Amino acid sequence: MAAESETRTRLLLIDDDPQLGPMIKKVLTEIYDVTLVADGAHGLAAGLAGEYEVMVIDRRLPGLDGLKIVEALRRKLITTPILLLTALGTTFDKVAGLDIGANDYLVKPFEFDELFARLRAIRRVFTGEGRTLLVGEWEYFPDSRTIYSPYDGRILLTVKENELLKLLADAPQRTFSRQQILQAAFSASDTAGMVDTYVHYLRRKTDPEIVLTVRGEGYRLGEP
Repeated sequence: MAAESETRTRLLLIDDDPQLGPMIKKVLTEIYDVTLVADGAHGLAAGLAGEYEVMVIDRRLPGLDGLKIVEALRRKLITTPILLLTALGTTFDKVAGLDIGANDYLVKPFEFDELFARLRAIRRVFTGEGRTLLVGEWEYFPDSRTIYSPYDGRILLTVKENELLKLLADAPQRTFSRQQILQAAFSASDTAGMVDTYVHYLRRKTDPEIVLTVRGEGYRLGEP
């Protein structure tokens, strides 16, 4: 389990709701390595330790308000992306949260799909990973050779894996022959067999359905 948590994005969740807090943690644990803290003072201390890559902070907390936590973190130059959760949905409240230093604001009640999407968005901006291509339910960033699994988080591709996937993802309805892929994504010294090899590598690293074999024709993008 320790090795698995090291590969996951570390997320700090600060929420005192005895039912919602553990529920959010359970759902987010599908992708993130989540630490749940139930009060503001301890949450701030955890955030200041600088061990997290993204934070989800409830607006109303015992001991120390969520806005105060965000403000204190930003004063200490903690730049970790922060998503605020709140039952307060007025424009004034949203602006207050953003002005104090939060990266985004999600109003309760919310769908967990939206929570995941908001977290991906603020992390994408923070890491500067560039343009996004959707591959089924996966988010692919060819400029940074990165693809995000909906289950396992961030996966870094090799140069050739990335060139192969980028070629297919830029034309998702097109089937490419091995020779076309070789010319577009590989070097002149490579052979057609290298295409099959890297299709295998890419499937093994991500999902078997990410590249589809079109019998007698070649390969095209799948929908994992």
